[in-house]
Amino acid sequence: MRNAGLSVLVFGAYLIALGTTLLLVPNVLLGIFGIPDTDEVWIRILGGVLVALGYLYVEGGRGASEWFMGASVLSRAGVAAVLFALVLFGTAPPVIAVFGTVDLAAATWTAYALGWQRVRRA
Repeated sequence: MRNAGLSVLVFGAYLIALGTTLLLVPNVLLGIFGIPDTDEVWIRILGGVLVALGYLYVEGGRGASEWFMGASVLSRAGVAAVLFALVLFGTAPPVIAVFGTVDLAAATWTAYALGWQRVRRA
């Protein structure tokens, strides 16, 4: 169980770092991934949402909530599927699949640490 908690906590820290970057200096991150700069407010709103979600993940990992960790596996796999679909259908640039891969890898880590059976019960 401790490894599952750690996996969720690490993912939360990733979300906080990603969200803070999008909130404060979005064009730096966009430039790294070859995405055109933007002045749209939505990217900063997404950053704020990611920071808030990251906090929830950190607390869920620290508390080792089995229910939260199981539910997070399914939700992160769902986000990965959406990101892959957006790339597949040409709505998003291929580099967006990198973020889907991180989500899927982190979800797999948590699922493995919990045991697949527990995830299916969540």
